[in-house]
Amino acid sequence: MGRGRVQLKRIENKINRQVTFSKRRSGLLKKAHEISVLCDAEVALIVFSTKGKLSEFSTDSWYTCSF
Repeated sequence: MGRGRVQLKRIENKINRQVTFSKRRSGLLKKAHEISVLCDAEVALIVFSTKGKLSEFSTDSWYTCSF
């Protein structure tokens, strides 16, 4: 039995919002890696936190940018 659908609205609690962001960011990076391996696709993903911290994933180091 799966979980119910998540209602999309801003999480008001600052701590819960940060925890959710961290978990979803890591899941998104994992999925980007999986699709690149399974489908032999070139994938680039850039995520900025509210404080401007950069998280990135790229299948080829040529595409990776440093800030």
